[in-house]
Amino acid sequence: MPKRPGDVEVAEDSLLEVVLDAGAEEVNDNGDTFEVVAEASDLVAVREAVQRAGIDYESAEASWVPNLQVPLDLDGARKMIRVIEALEDSDDVQNVYANGDIPDDVLAQLDDDED
Repeated sequence: MPKRPGDVEVAEDSLLEVVLDAGAEEVNDNGDTFEVVAEASDLVAVREAVQRAGIDYESAEASWVPNLQVPLDLDGARKMIRVIEALEDSDDVQNVYANGDIPDDVLAQLDDDED
């Protein structure tokens, strides 16, 4: 959901109230959008609550989200990215999920490596 200057708190508070009452577990502020996290069994109820409240949304889909993310150093990030790319190149693989968390400073180093 896009944020508008001046009513960020109202929009976030309204969204929190709507989705938490419908069964969502958390709402993450991603800058210009919010990500609502809920159990797969609550997806339909949360989506319908958002629709009833008249809140616009980009998508409502189930996705695997790790319960625990593992912070990676530069070497670990490189290895994880290589494995993910290899899996994604396989025609037999439809989706790839990982629980590696690449910190911003490591991400910057990876970007520098590509240049």
